[in-house]
Order: sequence, then C-alpha cells, then structure tokens
Amino acid sequence: MHDCTGYPNCDITFTLYAKVWHMKNTTSLLCALLVIGCIPCLAQTSFTIPVLETGGQKMPDEWIDKDTHHRIIRISRLPGSSLSFYFHNNPFYGNKMVFYNSQPIDLAGVTKQETYSGTARNKQIYIVDLATLKPEQLTNQASSMNGEILDRKNGIIYYQIKDSVFAVDINTKKNWLVYVFPEDFKASITTVNANGSLLGGAKSDDKEKEILRKNPEKSSYFNLIYDAKLPRTLFTVDIKSKKLNKVFTDSAWLNHVQFSSTDPGILMFCHEGPWHKVDRIWTINLKNNAIKLMHKRTMDMEIAGHEWPSADGKKIWFDLQKPRGQTFFVAGVDVATGVEKTYQMERNEWSIHFNCTKDEKLFCGDGGDPGQVAKAPDGRWIYLFRPNGDRFVSEKLVNMKNHNYRLEPNVHFSPDEKWVIFRANFEGIENIYAVELQKDTQ
Repeated sequence: MHDCTGYPNCDITFTLYAKVWHMKNTTSLLCALLVIGCIPCLAQTSFTIPVLETGGQKMPDEWIDKDTHHRIIRISRLPGSSLSFYFHNNPFYGNKMVFYNSQPIDLAGVTKQETYSGTARNKQIYIVDLATLKPEQLTNQASSMNGEILDRKNGIIYYQIKDSVFAVDINTKKNWLVYVFPEDFKASITTVNANGSLLGGAKSDDKEKEILRKNPEKSSYFNLIYDAKLPRTLFTVDIKSKKLNKVFTDSAWLNHVQFSSTDPGILMFCHEGPWHKVDRIWTINLKNNAIKLMHKRTMDMEIAGHEWPSADGKKIWFDLQKPRGQTFFVAGVDVATGVEKTYQMERNEWSIHFNCTKDEKLFCGDGGDPGQVAKAPDGRWIYLFRPNGDRFVSEKLVNMKNHNYRLEPNVHFSPDEKWVIFRANFEGIENIYAVELQKDTQ
C-alpha cells in the first residue's frame, strides 16, 4: 500500500470507499489513487463525506453521524433484510463476516426480532469480505434455517433445518448434512467448541414447546416456562462419530448454551428466568461433568446476565445490576479463581448487550430505549467504553434515536478492533453497519 505519511486514516482499506467514489463520477485521478490504495488521502483532501442525522431516511453507503462525528459505513448492500449475529456468537472468519439475508421480513406480531423470528422468505447465509464489502452466498436452501454457529478454526458454519443439522465450508462453498436428531430427542444446536469437534445445545420438554406455541411472545411465555420447572437437557454431538451425549438434565430452565472460546471441554450455560430470581451463570466441565456457579447474587433484586466469554477463555463477562434497574455494572469473573472485576456506568450508558476487545481494554454497548430495564431517558446510542479505575468512561458512537429497539443492535468489535459492527433498522429495513472508533476530523 502507498505510504500516506501524515494521513492517520490511511490504514483503512481503500475499497470501502470505491462505491462512494463511483457515485461521484470517478476521475482519472481516482483511478490512479485506487492503484496505489490511497482513497483515504483523497477523501481528506478533495471529497467531503456527508454529515447527516443517522436514520429516519434512506442513508448513503457512508456518512458521518452529525451528533457523534463518527463515520458509519453500511456493510450489507444486498436487497432485502440483512441481520448480523447475536452479540456472543462469533461471526468472523479472518477478515470475513457471516450474516443472514432474506426478502423483507414480515414482523407482524413480533415484539423482539432475532435472526430466527418473523417470517422471512429466501433466508440464506452469506459471508462478506470486510476489506472489499463483497458478499458471497453460501447456502441455497428452500426451507427456513436457523443457527449462528461458526467454527473459526476450520471455517465451517453450522445451521439447522427442522431436525437436521447441516454445514457449509466457507472456502469451498460445499454444503452437507451433518446430523439428524432421533425421534425421541428433537433438539436445537446453538454452539460449537473451540477445536470444532463438538456441537452443543439444550433440549426442551414437549410441554415447554406447547407453552411456546400458545404464547409466542417473550412477555407471555417467560414466566410461564420458568414457573413450570420442566426438565431441560444439555447435550453434545460428536461431529465425526455422530454420537449424541446427554450431558446434564435439570428442572431449571437451561439456556444460553455457549462453549468456551478456547477450552473445548468447557460449556457455559444459564438458569433462565426472571433474573432477580435466579443464580444465572454456570459452567460444566465435559471431562468430569463438574458444574460450577460463576456468580452468586448477594442482595435482593440483584440481576446478572447476557454473559459472554473473553477471547482468551479466562473470564466470563456479564451485565450486573445491584439492585435491578438502579446501579449498573459490567462485571467479569475469572473462570478458574472466581475473582470478579466490575466497572460501573451511568443509567443512560447501560446497554442491552456489551462486548469487549481481545485485550479487554475497550468495551462497547448497544444502548437501550426507555422501555428497557434501565428506563434510561437518553440511552439510544451505540457506545464505546474505556475502563478507568472501577468505572467506564463512555463515548457515543452512533445516535440510535431513529432505530426501533425491537431489533437489538448486538454489537461486535471488528477483527482489527477499529470498528464496532451492529445491526439496525433506522432506514426502515434491517441492515448491518460499522462505525469507526476514530472520530472524523473533517
């Protein structure tokens, strides 16, 4: 790449700007600069990126948020609806990101939108190169599919159609059938372990499925399932041998099943239900089935949840409120020792989901509307957090006032940790965006 001394933004791959410049009547000067890879220099010298209110209108492919002065780029540029993964599900393979695209989704009656909710036609898995923004379709299934499961080691994505688990190889684009659940054990996979040898998930009781069928919205089923105390079973499937292993059964509502990011034998799960009634975060060692509580509540109405593992697998981070809706923290517990570290934040800074960089020196959050647990009057922002002692110092990255939080943004740091990637509907349809951490100075 051309040496652009004096232009600190020039490490951003030039191809992110190609479409914007093409729309602006590409000149011979641009063509020359494309060859040497110096589009950021040209952007700073003779092209002004528009400064706009984010959302409430059709946005260009790239703009600067007028309230935060951070640059935003639309990553998904396909027709229809595009959705990135839930915050704790890793979507990155090298510098590529896995996502779903479908025809516009029918959200009639849906109060909380995920990749598996709503009626979506032609829902397929894609991967996008974050350097070129070129998408590639990886599946062509006629039936509805679910799953946000990426084996980073081997470049394989797993997804499920009814009782059948399939895989697609990112490099070869080959799809194949992996496993079919037996008639007496219809379950769903949610995670793959660190070495790509095991799939994991939780099987629910048929009575629970009937509660969900009759009460499809979370506000209706959540307490009903918790109060029913029906059995759930954690399980694994050996990908090579196809062996199903029933790991652990409990009348607690076992959910949020995640493998450790580094230890292939550690499975994290939660006791689901009203957070102020449960000690939520647990792990199980598959070698000896030893179960360990990761955080115990210490006061009435304390809540902990939306947990995620650190990149090195040594910590589990989570949203902590002591008590609920009053004092807000992000906390991390050492998996081996149980020692906790907490960072406090203000009410408006609380987020539905958080995430962190590999070195845990930066955190991000997706904010929340006034209807969320924090009741924040001004919480609709994408946030960057920098730890300072035992508190977070926040920086607003994106004004989300035109976003409907029925779709939770679910933030991820990009592989180079220079951007925060999130999903939003502030243009009237679901798309995936990236906001640059470095503030624009134009």
